[in-house]
Amino acid sequence: MDRNEGARLPKPVLLTVDDDPGVSRAVARDLRRRYAESYRIVRAESGRQALDALSELRLRGEDTAVMVADYRMPEMNGVEFLERAMDLYPYARRVLLTAYADTDAAIRAINVVDLDHYLLKPWDPPDEKFYPVIDEQLDAWARTERPPPRELRVVGHRWSARCYEVRDFLARHQVPYHWLMDGDPEGAQLVAAAGSPELPLIVTADGTTLCAPTDAELASAIGLPTTPSTGFYDLIVVGGGPSGLGAAVYGASEGLNTVVVERRALGGQAGQSSRIENYLGFPDGVTGAQLAERARRQADRFGAELLQAGEVTALEARGTARVARLADGTEIAAHAVILATGVSYRRLNAEGVEDFVGRGVFYGAALTEAPSCKDEEVAVVGGANSAGQAAVHLAKYARKVHIIVRADGLERSMSHYLIEQIAETPNIEVHTGKTVCAAEGADRLERLTFAWEGGKKTIDAHWLFVFIGAEPGTGWLDGFVERDPRGYVLTGPDLVAGGRRPAGWPLARQPYHLETSVPGVFAAGDVRSESMKRVASAVGDGAMAVALVHRYLEQA
Repeated sequence: MDRNEGARLPKPVLLTVDDDPGVSRAVARDLRRRYAESYRIVRAESGRQALDALSELRLRGEDTAVMVADYRMPEMNGVEFLERAMDLYPYARRVLLTAYADTDAAIRAINVVDLDHYLLKPWDPPDEKFYPVIDEQLDAWARTERPPPRELRVVGHRWSARCYEVRDFLARHQVPYHWLMDGDPEGAQLVAAAGSPELPLIVTADGTTLCAPTDAELASAIGLPTTPSTGFYDLIVVGGGPSGLGAAVYGASEGLNTVVVERRALGGQAGQSSRIENYLGFPDGVTGAQLAERARRQADRFGAELLQAGEVTALEARGTARVARLADGTEIAAHAVILATGVSYRRLNAEGVEDFVGRGVFYGAALTEAPSCKDEEVAVVGGANSAGQAAVHLAKYARKVHIIVRADGLERSMSHYLIEQIAETPNIEVHTGKTVCAAEGADRLERLTFAWEGGKKTIDAHWLFVFIGAEPGTGWLDGFVERDPRGYVLTGPDLVAGGRRPAGWPLARQPYHLETSVPGVFAAGDVRSESMKRVASAVGDGAMAVALVHRYLEQA
């Protein structure tokens, strides 16, 4: 999009958050009176609501100029909100609204969130006490050197599975883009100018076009690192979910030359979560994308190399080196390897479902689709935390969310806090003891049938999100490391149960706790047999694996 076409660019946002509805409306009213012509005013009544709004603005590529937050809010005070909001909009100006009694806290907050101004209540008359402050902050924001937004345009079919995958890839990497359907006037012009290529069509900010790009080509176009800087490392981490990122942070911070190879997007399944509320240190919860981005920045700061849209297709032991072969034929070697590839959702075996993948049927949270579910009926299949988190998030948009669970209740596999949230959400209905048996539609999903003993029911639903257990996807490790009957990688004590030794194990010592049947190759997180399926335990696995890598290197 031409940056001079101002009419097409969304207005920068002025965000105000206050838990007192009267104060919240008053601040928004005063902002609109003076700034509505040039800025969009967004109002929120809790820190969590404001963070959700900022996350959506970020994904849509909209900018935020000023954030005005009240200090005294329950659950998340103004300082805590601004600290979290900095992750999303580091260049936005931060104003704390305080009572006279809170000025000491406001002054201390300057060091915590690099506060730009604290404003005392009441601010009347606004012409004297409010507008001069906001004017000053807007001037400072306009003068700040900010990286120009990477304005990608994506042209495609609304119900194309590959077009969805491209949009999801960009969203998970937090790259703003402008979505155009091929039937829109601008979309049609771009398609014609490119010679009517296969869709999706990607047009970069400098006018470069990519026709139906692979993930690797797309990653390169948006500036993600996709090729290794060297051929040999101390540590290769395969997978960039919580365990892989944990290993990267601890490995790089402890002096190991570390590279992470991630096939899709950093964060793994956890990175798709709309909100993780039981992770240590985040009392108000954190989105998976925010947690992944913080971990990425942390690993990058310590010097870890993060390769994205790269797939390891084989591992080989060559003497003391462990060699990884990538899908493009590139080989990289290291003293040690940590397998942190996680798991993927199992496919739903029901008539017609596979015909609509990416066209109404989605495996995982598919957060990019949530706003499109507005006022529609949505189905979520699964009874674990990921399904519950998705249902609560989708309920903010959908008219009704159906949770379909094979078991006779949620208590067996879902955390208590999520069960309570679901019970308190009026537009969520839980169907226990039922399974999806059919999906129907023309160009997209239109109807779902679910069944139970003695009955069936069909509902009009255009959206189905599937969370039905996990598969490790470790077939590429056939013949290299030992796995259990379900494909999970065996490590440590599981390899020597009953007094046996791993086949071909060459060392006098037994395998370390997270070590596989190949010395120097470790497994962490969900891919490991009998692991805990929680974000915190995956991060812990990553840290522990690095400690064992050090022990291995000392004795190698």
